Amino acid sequence: MSDGLEAPAAGAAEPGEITLTSEQQAVIDAALRGQSLFVTGRAGTGKSTLLTRMLDELPGKTVVCAPTGVAALNVGGQTIHSLFGLRVGIQDVSRISRYLRDETREVLAAVDTVIIDEVSMVSADLLDGIDRTLRLAKRRNRTPFGGVQLIMFGDPYQLAPVPPRSPDEKAFYREHYASQWFFDAHVWAEATVSVYELTSIHRQRHDGFKQLLNAVREGTVPDHWLARLNQIGHRTPAEGEPIITLATTNRIVDERNRAELARLPGKAKTVRAQVEGDFGNAFPADPELELKVDAQVMFLRNDPDGRWVNGSIGTVVSIRPDKVVVELDGQDVEVEPVVWERYEYTFDPDAKTIEQDQIGEFTQLPLRLAWAVTVHKSQGQTYDRAVVDLGSRAFSPGQTYVALSRLTTLDGLYLARPIRQGDIIVDERVLEFMKTASAPMF
Repeated sequence: MSDGLEAPAAGAAEPGEITLTSEQQAVIDAALRGQSLFVTGRAGTGKSTLLTRMLDELPGKTVVCAPTGVAALNVGGQTIHSLFGLRVGIQDVSRISRYLRDETREVLAAVDTVIIDEVSMVSADLLDGIDRTLRLAKRRNRTPFGGVQLIMFGDPYQLAPVPPRSPDEKAFYREHYASQWFFDAHVWAEATVSVYELTSIHRQRHDGFKQLLNAVREGTVPDHWLARLNQIGHRTPAEGEPIITLATTNRIVDERNRAELARLPGKAKTVRAQVEGDFGNAFPADPELELKVDAQVMFLRNDPDGRWVNGSIGTVVSIRPDKVVVELDGQDVEVEPVVWERYEYTFDPDAKTIEQDQIGEFTQLPLRLAWAVTVHKSQGQTYDRAVVDLGSRAFSPGQTYVALSRLTTLDGLYLARPIRQGDIIVDERVLEFMKTASAPMF
């Protein structure tokens, strides 16, 4: 890459239906042939778009799940533990048959395809637990995953499993697995999984910025590239312009949002969510959202009318009992509460199939205070402008990559401090796996 890192100013792409690229279509075609897949790729390559399209096109009965409650809500599915009836904590596959419920067996027995989103957060023992549960449910099939087609989405360079904390948990992984990563599960060596790595990036348009992000992703940033990045980005945004800060910890984010809200005149108004049915505690928005006029907020959902997208930043103009008015790009938009649904899969004994039943609703304004957000919660978001504040240091693999890759262009990047080589952390096990994974040619 040349030193010409500067990107021309560019706004986010207009919301709307995205036509699949040839490589995305190749993944769809492989899925329609019944192959089990791991679909990965850099930030902004359209993995979420592809997952949504795949749900529409796959024949048979498909269920979708994710390792966390919020991730499951985002794809309209269940958590892995809920869908597979697994206990929280390390999975002892030898014990699963003792507590697996008949209802869970019936649901999974009728499944043709399982889609897992954010699979990079799935630990090796959890993937083995999924395999064991499917083999138990599919009593006549002892092949990996009980013969069910498994399609996994995620990027190990961005999100990792939660590391073990207790000495016993650490000892368990040392004894049984090469690492916590899903690709070190025992079933991975048995199963035939085609790896597809998407390469066409839609979020960024400038080739120099794309090359830089790829180098950060893989931990191969030359010193002179880093120096040029810091020369461009280490600056302070102009006063009064809405901009979000991406920080490394919840403490920094909460302190910043509380302090900025307190600086505004007047008393905060609290907008309380309505929760119906069984929604659990993985809320997609704040159950109690405190707002003031002039508060900076971020949208949490796309607008069906295209007035905003998930990640848009605006300023509160007025707060009414049934709606909030937000100034967005110079225009006032009325924001009303929206509904998030929680689903679970159940077995219909008459039809001998499974149904997706709504079991809960969460109704709240699709807004969050947004002077700051954690890098982790910015996952999947796209920003035209943002301050990246890594604090004293980045402390987890992929953290710096996730933060930088939220931006559409270097023109909108503001660094609270220069980035150091030590902030660019990559898990060596991920590097080894990604280099040796057999990826089909598009």
